[in-house]
Amino acid sequence: MLNRVAVLSDIHGVLPALEAVLAEPDVATADLIVLTGDIAAGPQPVEVLDRLAGLGDRVCWVGGNADRELVEARAGRSLPIEVSTWAAGQLRADQVERLAALPLTVTLEIRGLGPVLFCHATPRDDEEVVLVDTRMARWAEVLAGVPAEVRTVVCGHTHMPFTRLVDRRLMVNAGSVGMPYGGPGAYWALLGPGVQLRRTDFDVDAACAQVAAESTFPGAAEFADEYLRSRHSDADALAVFAPRDGR
Repeated sequence: MLNRVAVLSDIHGVLPALEAVLAEPDVATADLIVLTGDIAAGPQPVEVLDRLAGLGDRVCWVGGNADRELVEARAGRSLPIEVSTWAAGQLRADQVERLAALPLTVTLEIRGLGPVLFCHATPRDDEEVVLVDTRMARWAEVLAGVPAEVRTVVCGHTHMPFTRLVDRRLMVNAGSVGMPYGGPGAYWALLGPGVQLRRTDFDVDAACAQVAAESTFPGAAEFADEYLRSRHSDADALAVFAPRDGR
């Protein structure tokens, strides 16, 4: 039984944002850190994976679509996203092996919440979209295979934090550490005995400069400016994602 679990999702290879969250006292003292996918696809993939691997058994890893795509890119698949193609080429063989082995879901017992299922997008798929305003019928379809005793499901993928009830089951999106939509900061969640959505402030100017200086990705400065400064609002993101929600 775990007392406190920190959930970090969608880090997307942004080391300064990750470091800011890891420095949070509630993360440093948590029983476990759960990563809910899209960990490395970004401008500092090797550094982020090494930093997290260095935490050893304090970290539980769950895979996301971008992690899977990095592995597929190393096997010859062409990716439409430039930074992901670049990131795939930077990874060491051991890092590719780690990403290839990541599970789609993990279920953990947390005090006050009982069994909690962690996934990236949904429990059945690492890239389908559900949103805070997803209709109930779609939620029922997406969650049909989740055991009845699991009353809390934690995900990421859409980079917008929320909590909502779905037929007496609590859905939690932890938001994004490295690519937030809706405002700057690194977003994460703290579980046990309840659920807290958290945001960590950090020096965005310094972080953008660090990414631009330390990454060899040709578009690193532009990536940092776009995503660390959160140029895309939640309204923008919801409009883009809505068609993928089956509407």
